[in-house]
Formats: sequence, C-alpha cells, structure tokens
Amino acid sequence: MVRPSLARIGAPGDGYATDRDGYWGSGFFIAPGWLLTCAHVVGKGGAAVWRGERVVGVSWEGRGAAGIRRERTATGTVVLAEPRPENPDAAGDRWRLPDIALVRVPDAEDARCLWLSDRAPSTPAPIGLHGWSRRTGELGVRHGVGEAAGSDGRALLINGSLPFEGLSGGPVIDRRYGAVIGMIKGRGRDEGAAVPITALRELLDVRGGDLVHEVLRAHDLHHLALLDESAEYAHWTAAQSGLPGYDGSGITPELRARLYGHLAHLPPPAGPGEVVHLVEEVRARVLNSRHRSLIVHEPRSWREGAGLLHGLRAPGQAAGAAPVDLDAVLLYAARVARHTVQERPGEADPERLRAFADWITEQADRHEYWAVGEAIHGILDGLFDPAAAHPAEPSTARTDVLVKVGEPMYGDLYPWSVQLIYDGQDVTPVAGDDRGVRADELSATLREPLARALSQGDHGEHLAAVEVFLPRRLFDLPVDDWGLAPDGAAGEPEDSTADTADTADTADTADPDERAMPLGLRRTVVIRDARRNARKPSPEWLKRWRGTTRGPLSHQPLRGEAPAGGHAPGGRTEGEYAVYGRLSALGNGCVPVYCGPVGSGEGQVAMKYALMAGHSVVLWRRDRHDHEECRAFHRQAADLLGLAKGADGLHGPVRDLRIRLADPDTVRAQGLRGKLAVLFDPPDRTPYGSEAMRPPPLAAPGG
Repeated sequence: MVRPSLARIGAPGDGYATDRDGYWGSGFFIAPGWLLTCAHVVGKGGAAVWRGERVVGVSWEGRGAAGIRRERTATGTVVLAEPRPENPDAAGDRWRLPDIALVRVPDAEDARCLWLSDRAPSTPAPIGLHGWSRRTGELGVRHGVGEAAGSDGRALLINGSLPFEGLSGGPVIDRRYGAVIGMIKGRGRDEGAAVPITALRELLDVRGGDLVHEVLRAHDLHHLALLDESAEYAHWTAAQSGLPGYDGSGITPELRARLYGHLAHLPPPAGPGEVVHLVEEVRARVLNSRHRSLIVHEPRSWREGAGLLHGLRAPGQAAGAAPVDLDAVLLYAARVARHTVQERPGEADPERLRAFADWITEQADRHEYWAVGEAIHGILDGLFDPAAAHPAEPSTARTDVLVKVGEPMYGDLYPWSVQLIYDGQDVTPVAGDDRGVRADELSATLREPLARALSQGDHGEHLAAVEVFLPRRLFDLPVDDWGLAPDGAAGEPEDSTADTADTADTADTADPDERAMPLGLRRTVVIRDARRNARKPSPEWLKRWRGTTRGPLSHQPLRGEAPAGGHAPGGRTEGEYAVYGRLSALGNGCVPVYCGPVGSGEGQVAMKYALMAGHSVVLWRRDRHDHEECRAFHRQAADLLGLAKGADGLHGPVRDLRIRLADPDTVRAQGLRGKLAVLFDPPDRTPYGSEAMRPPPLAAPGG
C-alpha cells in the first residue's frame, strides 16, 4: 500500500544513486504530482533548490497495467518550504521545525498517493515507518514498526523501531487507521522524531501558502476517484475498512472519502475560527449539553473540522453504545454547505453545492438511529430557492481570548497562560508557562500563542476580544499596544533584492499587515483583576455591574485630590479610607476616571479601594504626562462614557478613541491626550482567571 507512493530523492539522474552524495533522503506523494519531504532533505541540493530550479531528482515504484511494478524517475521543484535558509549558499546542518517541504513533480500526475490524517496525531499509537536507506549497504526500501510515544504539537516522538539514516522525509503511518500522521525527521540516542502531518498548516502562512489548499483538494479528489475506479489492487479507503480504528464508529472510510470529496470543491475557510465555531455549535447541538472544548489546534480546512468530530460520544455513554459522530459530521457538513451559500456567495459551483446538499440529505435519511435529521432538513431545505425566506441563523455564541498573568513565583518571573472561551462558558487551554517570564518579555512571549488563539476565535463578522487578567502592579502594561507580527516584520519588502523604486511601489500598493497593528486599534482589549476574580463576587461588585450595564454612565475622579480640571503635584493626599468611602458613595452607574498610571503609588492605592467598592469599569491614563494635560483627558473620558450609555456600549467608543490617539495629526487637531487603559471586569462569569494552566491535552484518536 505504501510502496507505490514512496519516493527516493536525490540529485537529478536515473534515480539510482551510485554514491552517498547522490542520495538525499525519502519522500511520499500526497496528491498527483505533489511530493512531501523534509526541508533538510531537499536542502542537500544547495542554492539551486531554493532558487526554485527544477533540480530535485525523484524516483518511485509506480504500477502499470495489471498492477505490474515499474521504476519511474522525474525531476521536481521545491514550491513551499519551512524553514527556508536565509543564505541558500551556506545552509547549515541543523534545521528547525517544522522542517517540511512541498515539491512539485509535473511528470508524476499518475502517482498513487497516501491517505493523510485529518487531525493531530494521538499517542500512544502503533506506527509504521517507511523510507529508503543504505543501512544494509545497498540503497533500498526499508520498513519498520514502532510506537508514537508522545507529541508536543510540534514534534512526534517515536519509540521501538527507530529511524535510521536515509529515512528522513518518509511517512509515519498510524496502523490503526491507515493514515499518515507524520514525516520522519531523524533520531536521537534513545528515540526518534517525526514532524506531525498537521505541520502542513504552517506552509499556509508562508508566501504563496494558499497553494496548500489546492494540494489538499487534489488529495481528496484523488481518493474519491479511486472509489469508483476499477483496479486490481486495494486502494486506501478499501484497506481502511478492515482496520481496528474504525470499529464502533458510525463514519465509514467510504462515507468520509465521499464527504471530503464534496468539501474539496468548496472555497476553503477564511481562518481557523470559522471551522472551530461550526464544530462547537454542532457539538453543543448533538450532545445537547454544555461541554468543555477539546479543540487545541488550528483547523485550517473543512476536512479537519469533520475530523474533530470523529468518534464523538455523548457524556456518560457506554463504551459499546453507538457513537454520535455520524450525526455530528452530517450536521457539520450541512452547516458548512449553508455557510458557503450565505457567506461565500458565488465562490462555489452551484451545481456541486446542490449535489453536496442532496448527498447530505440522502445520508441523513438512510440512517435509522440518527437523531438530527430534522435539523439537517431545516438547514438545507430551500437553501437554493431565491424565493424562499432562508435568513442566516442568528448565533449568540462567540469565542474570545483570555490571557492570565499571575503573581511572580520565581523572583521576577510572571507565569502566564492563553485560553479560548467559547460562549462565555467553555474554556480551552492554548498555551501556558507556569515558570514565567519577566514583565518586559511578556509582549514577545505571548505574541505567537495570542495570534494562534485569535485566529481560532475570529469567525464571520466576529473579531475575538482580548481579556487580560493582571496582577494590580501590572495594570499599566500596554496590552492594547501589543502587536502580533514578529519584531521587524512589519513594512519589510518581500524581496530584499528589489531596487529602490520597486520597493517604494510595493510599500504603496501592499495590503496592510493586520498583525502589525496594535491590538487595541482593531479589537476589544480590556484589563481584568486577577485577584478579585479568584473569589466569589461580592454584593458590591454584582450591584455596580448591574448599574453600569443598565446605564447611563457618569464619571468621577478616582482620587479626590486629582479633580477633572487637573491638579498640581505636592498637594494634600486623600487618605486610604477616605478614598474607599468616597468611591463607595458613588452611584452604581458611575465610572472612576484617573489621569495617571495605577500600577504603583497613589493610583494603585485608589484602584485597590475602587475594586473593594465593587467598581467593575474604570478608565485611566497609563502613560506618564504633565499635569496640565489632565483636563483634556477627563474631557475625553466624559465624551466616551456619554457615547457608551452602558457598559456593553463602551467597546466601540474606546476603540475609536484609541485609533484617534494613535494618529499625531488627529491628536493635535482635537487636543487629545494620553494612552487609555480600561478595566472591564464583569462578575457574572466563571472566575476563569483563577484556573491553573497546563499544556493542552492531545486530541482524541482519529484517522
């Protein structure tokens, strides 16, 4: 099954390397004309490989008529790779993860292709390792079995039969499901390492990465075509039917292959959030109960969304009972079809969409135990009838991002975590570090996990909000100014060899990089109190939150000696209990405002008593400034609160003000001042800020 798709890679020629330098490593076909291997394997070809020249020699054992094996050779071009060496002429021996390369081999359109898993690998798992090697002295195909012992999402650890020289780039097959779950990278002293097949997603983020969607489309259509093709040897879907991984599932390999063939004709999702949101809605509907999310990676294709539903069982369901995964997958397919019609009009072939909807309905009607057939019909009936009223289903569910920075536990190191919160209830860990980093390292450290979480939270018209739980000493942390692009990435021309004129033209016409934009200019970014959220809400907190929610909002200074008109330094300081008494006496819809930082000194004392008095919304200026600027800052705050009316209306005006404050011309013209920070701390949500963080669990098994 594997051998017809297995390739050896080396210098161009007849494919039979006669010396060690002519053979580079292994690879395997994942779609007609498309080969997957390690970046370090093709890197042995030198600078010509990275210039995009057709210098990758590929040999494989194809099958002709009656299944007769025959040797095939061709040359290919590296189209996508990660990493790519910064200096192709001096590429080193060490290649960081994901160490993956996609090679176009035009003369291999008839090559048979392996089946790629539709989800992250689960461990432990029995595996097969395949590739070419000289281990016995001659170059030949080698095969071994072992165990996928563990994974951190970036690397897959292998025990048992360890990879040996030459196998790099070969496939790792989960023997329970008959699916490629990884690609061999190398070995250490006691264990081997592989790249999870989900690393293909990382190629989507490099220049030209959208091509990955086309390759996956070709992969699924290839396997769909084999279902109806007369062949003298088994294809992957037929072989999978007898494997133990599919026992007890309502989803047969054939049904899955046909589903993925239909999904392949649809425009790909705009981002992980579209897939995650549909999956979560389906799980809530099928399980008919609230549940904790299990999505811990970034599904970038519709097929991955279906993969997340394989093997789904209702809570408390007996092991021998039929799972509800078929219900879930068909309901998910119906929602994807509807999403495509309503959100991506004109991007899919109407006839293929109709055929997809008809196929889903047929599958729903033919399974007797099936529980959501009525919902399927409700989604699809009349979907293609212009005269039928078929409005989009309103959805109140949203996915936002929680960031927690805890009190330092090791000197000045602050532990941190990033979580997704779905529908205000279900929390999914994304990343975390219990040891922590220094405060000045938080922005750079959180950049990648924040970007990953936000990509899963965004869906449709919803941009995920960012709620940051902080120790009070860090309340002035400029979280609204953080960006998601790596340092120095924003504004760089894509081709450093371009002349000055070309670079200028590129700068004028290039799309803006949303990752480089400060978070607060595009999203809701608010601060929450980590300490208060670790306890049961006080009556004062509940009462004031109700007041700010109902509105209207008014404002008073956070400190009595710092009035709205500004104050001179060195004046009489308001006592602590005087602060508490005054803040306690404010109306429930009143918002304290402070023209200065609150992470230390008098501002920190006042913030402490504002929290004790139950205030859930506070505005302040987190940057240092001259006191004569306070009048303008308080005027801005008053205007903002007047526009907001109630707490839920605060986010739009805050974002608008932050945008105006970021533009120097607007600041001068409108007399604006300061960097605005917002405490927005509702008590009516579970105190997620107090939850301990651990690395996310691995996905459940699946092929």
